[in-house]
Amino acid sequence: MSFGNFIVRRRGILRPATNIKTLSIMNDNAQNCLASCRIDTIDNDAAQNLVPNLCVPFNLAYYMPEAVNVHPQRYLQALFLACQNLAKSAGKQFRLHRKCVHELLELEGEYDAVVVCLGAKVDMLPELAGKLPLRTCRGVIAHLELPDNIREDYPDYSPSILSDAWLAIQGNRSLYMGSTWEWKSRNSSPTVLEDEASMALHELLPKASAFFPGIKHWRFTGARAGLRAMPPLTPNGSLPILGCVNDLVGVNHSCKYWLFGGLGSRGLLYHGWLGKLTAIAVLSCNEDLIPYELTSWKNINKL
Repeated sequence: MSFGNFIVRRRGILRPATNIKTLSIMNDNAQNCLASCRIDTIDNDAAQNLVPNLCVPFNLAYYMPEAVNVHPQRYLQALFLACQNLAKSAGKQFRLHRKCVHELLELEGEYDAVVVCLGAKVDMLPELAGKLPLRTCRGVIAHLELPDNIREDYPDYSPSILSDAWLAIQGNRSLYMGSTWEWKSRNSSPTVLEDEASMALHELLPKASAFFPGIKHWRFTGARAGLRAMPPLTPNGSLPILGCVNDLVGVNHSCKYWLFGGLGSRGLLYHGWLGKLTAIAVLSCNEDLIPYELTSWKNINKL
């Protein structure tokens, strides 16, 4: 299934309030958001002007006009290219080395520091297997298109929709619907078999039709999946896990090992800030430069 050649497909995301919890959280976010993160509170009529025939149960929706849908893989490819160009302009080297590593100790003596960011596959490293408080969760997204006999397109000006299910609009007649949450799954294959796709549609279509009844006219054309590495629940929420993991590797070594993980489904939100924090800590050999809330998981692990 082709995703097309783009990084950002469409600007604007609309979130209808479908329950009291969402209503309370989004209302608080709208009142306390940064100026650069605009959230408009709109009523049913305004919401339907943006998305015709949208269902808004509480006569209230939240519109984020500057929000965007991002294709993660192409974004990361572009980010790598940007890093290459930045390094070149500064007279530095930035290289991609492709090497199959079965254990961290294979890197001993080759690098001063290694940052492990393998997502849900971090347990494949024997030094870290079973030692991290990560929760795996498989998610399936479905691709739908409008059949040729349906003339009414999804308008060019209409945003994507975020609710109990989300609709990432790809064009006038194409969208992605997601996502399922299969906790404790270890299946990292992007391939979705027929039975799994059927179960995903059975779960997602009722959620989507609750706010976008027109979804019943769209035809399923394929599905893909991924495995999330979800962080542990804490009093501060579900926060990524960072820090030096030399103690977990458990050997005398010249290389320092660091972990960058547990970003879950919010990786595109957190990665820039957390990457900068990690880089500063690694270069300074000082874990204290990372906020305690992001390294405290190691202390809990020792109890």
